[in-house]
Amino acid sequence: MADREIEQPDVAANLATVEAGIAAATEAAGRPADSVTLVAVSKTHSAGRIRPALDAGHRIFGENRVQEAEGKWPALKADYPDARLHLIGPLQSNKARHAVRLFDVVETVDRPKLARALAQAMDNEGCRPDVFIEVNTGEEAQKHGIPPGEADAFIRACVEDFRLPVKGLMCIPPIGEEPSLHFALLREIARRNGLDELSMGMSADYPIAVRFGATIVRVGTAIFGERPAVDQ
Repeated sequence: MADREIEQPDVAANLATVEAGIAAATEAAGRPADSVTLVAVSKTHSAGRIRPALDAGHRIFGENRVQEAEGKWPALKADYPDARLHLIGPLQSNKARHAVRLFDVVETVDRPKLARALAQAMDNEGCRPDVFIEVNTGEEAQKHGIPPGEADAFIRACVEDFRLPVKGLMCIPPIGEEPSLHFALLREIARRNGLDELSMGMSADYPIAVRFGATIVRVGTAIFGERPAVDQ
């Protein structure tokens, strides 16, 4: 009901606008056109709203919750088998097995208990999704993510002790703060740990993130419109 009350966006047109914005940002930053991957954040949106983006050729999407993704993505992946799914929300350790089965990338690894659970699940399930470490660059108490001062040791543990396929880092800057400071911090942590991938930047700040080296930007509202008032 709540979803129908929201004006339906032209998802394909919005997607094209965001893609053009990313292309302009990469050109302005002197980076190759294909150096930034767009994750279309489809969390809380119905399969019906996601399909226009798939029909337009987009294949990389982000979801916040394992249970919600399990409810809509198996059918979508059956129709679009080359679609790839990123988990961009917090993950409970007891859902690690479900996550490694469904997701191609887990962007929110932030504590040893979860790293251990993912390593075990990958061994048991025979699936090895790529992993990103989430860094709480603003050290906000209400947010998930490893504190910056603990990031180096945690990254080493994930790679050396848990043998996770760590590809890069992810962050969500605090609302109301200059995002470039947080993007620069994440870039420096990645640099000193030899990681090439940076997932940072959303609808409001992805051009800045591209300037600071983002290889993945996560854009939802600018593509799919406002999320439903009632969380699904």
